[in-house]
Amino acid sequence: MSKSASPTSKSVGTTEPNPQERTARELLTQGRPLFLGVDGEGAAHYWDSYEFAVAVVATKDRAEKVELAETPYKTLAGWCEYTQDERGWAVGPHVGGNIVDDLARRLNA
Repeated sequence: MSKSASPTSKSVGTTEPNPQERTARELLTQGRPLFLGVDGEGAAHYWDSYEFAVAVVATKDRAEKVELAETPYKTLAGWCEYTQDERGWAVGPHVGGNIVDDLARRLNA
């Protein structure tokens, strides 16, 4: 294997994750957790379906992993509803369904 093709080298066109995603990756098991959205207080939420947990990343120094089994919100939908009620969503949540379903829910709300 040539030096340029080593497993540690980056391929052209890859991008580094943003700081919040990088922190979420450190907290969660999955290599690429699913971005759920940004709550009304600016914290990014990432979902790990393997651990059934959400990483809530406000800043690099303020992040937490929430295992849903340890909360009253046993499902991802419950977590998203809780976040909507407590902080609101500035962006998202981006879970399940499609953009048409998301728009229809907003119009009916």
